[in-house]
Amino acid sequence: MRRPNNVFIKEVGPRDGLQNEKEWVSTDDKVEWINMLSESGIKEIEFSSFVHPRWVPALKDAREVGKRITRNPDVTYSALVPNEKGLEHALEAGIDMASVFMSASETHNRKNINKSIAETYPVLKKVIDGAKQEEKRVTGYISTVFDCPFEGKINTDNVLRVCDRLFELGVDDLSLGDTIGTAVPSQVEELLEAILYRFPNKDIIMHFHDTRGMAIANIVTSMNYGINRFDSSVGGLGGCPYAPGAAGNVATNDLLYLLHGVGINTGIDEKKLEQAAFFIQAKLEKQLPSRALSYRDSQTKKRNEFVQANDTRMMESPPRKREIIYFFLKNQYDKLRSKE
Repeated sequence: MRRPNNVFIKEVGPRDGLQNEKEWVSTDDKVEWINMLSESGIKEIEFSSFVHPRWVPALKDAREVGKRITRNPDVTYSALVPNEKGLEHALEAGIDMASVFMSASETHNRKNINKSIAETYPVLKKVIDGAKQEEKRVTGYISTVFDCPFEGKINTDNVLRVCDRLFELGVDDLSLGDTIGTAVPSQVEELLEAILYRFPNKDIIMHFHDTRGMAIANIVTSMNYGINRFDSSVGGLGGCPYAPGAAGNVATNDLLYLLHGVGINTGIDEKKLEQAAFFIQAKLEKQLPSRALSYRDSQTKKRNEFVQANDTRMMESPPRKREIIYFFLKNQYDKLRSKE
């Protein structure tokens, strides 16, 4: 077992979380939310996507958000970049790091990008080369590395071929995505055995969705292989528009509960992250799926109910107090009279 002492979490809620939401979150609220996340101790925030607004209308204000957020010098601000035009806009918005993306599944890649896998590489090469010219690091996302909603189980060799090509194109690290959240620990073991054998000195990030409730188990399995970098979304917000039925990313709040509970350092303040989670939950007007957040929410409601109940009793208590004082004074007076 090679469980790490420190784990690096990338917060993807502002991008992967919001991209699937039908409820519009205003630019002002996005900026305020990202500023809250920036002060929580998180070291990388994927703040938006520069995919054409027609495909992801929830993030059509990506440039404005990037320009308006308050930059914490200890935080890297990254964004999803699909092509050269997207990179141009992302650079205008002030990205520190670009994320390119594709699938290990041919069908999902066509649904998501409208191109075959072979046709995608030249597009990504231009983005990677352009980002490198501006001295920006690049992460490569690979979706559906375990299962595809259209093709079923993905062969590990297919994943390795895509990894090979992206590293050849110049990405600095790879994020391997369980896009539909169906993987179980044995699949994680099988993939990581092959990945770490093939790329022993490369940075690998794991990106788990929690559709079947397996994300935390898969993260523990990944850590046992020495993986110490994970993507997560505050509150468990999110889903994939091109993966029917997929739930959101593993909740950052739940992940922190696990990591801090077993003594692994993240540098993240759970209370501040919790405040950020409640903020976006209120803006979306729906309960987010994080178990840790739901527990805290229920405790807060119980506490508020208790306070309200006690406030009511306090409002009713003055007449009772006057009665007690009256009878006490009357009793003292009667004792004095009896001594006379």
